[in-house]
Amino acid sequence: MSYAVKELFKTLQGEGAQMGRVAVFCRFSGCNLWSGREADRAAAICTFCDTDFVGINGTGGGRFSTAAELANAIAREWGGSVERRYVVLTGGEPLLQVNTALIDALHERDFEIGVETNGTQLAPEGIDWICVSPKEDAEIVLRTGNELKLVFPQNCARPERFEHLAFDHFFLQPMDSPKAADNLEAAITYCTDNPRWRLSLQSHKMIGIR
Repeated sequence: MSYAVKELFKTLQGEGAQMGRVAVFCRFSGCNLWSGREADRAAAICTFCDTDFVGINGTGGGRFSTAAELANAIAREWGGSVERRYVVLTGGEPLLQVNTALIDALHERDFEIGVETNGTQLAPEGIDWICVSPKEDAEIVLRTGNELKLVFPQNCARPERFEHLAFDHFFLQPMDSPKAADNLEAAITYCTDNPRWRLSLQSHKMIGIR
């Protein structure tokens, strides 16, 4: 299969348990919960997404005909040493495209592989770090992983709906919206009262990196 990628870039992970870690972000095009077009946002399953995942015209993006071709592009973006190589497969919804061939190709190039997914697709074997970010009107089928990161608040996706699932870490991330300050205060209060949950902030936005 070929892979449609919006963009490739090297940065620091800004959120969750891997915050501050150097990574290449591979942002796949397309999502099953929103077309990415503003005209469709109000009717989308996920209405608050803040990411441009439409098309293949971002920096480093394109259509890659093989897993090896995409893995080589990710390796070039990393550059330098092979020490602690880490790639985050994100989107959009990466698990619409990520397959065993790509996982194997990345492992052959010494990458640890993280994925950020909405949890509506099952993950192929071999991913090293799975972060699921549930959306309120979407059924979760990926119910185990390393990290559950819930954008908060969502009316029909209260934290207690997910805390029985088999994840190592549970994060609340305040929704970035015109009510961001209120959302942050609410998330702090919830985490304070429910110590299973930890606060995740979008630090990359605070310090001005991608």
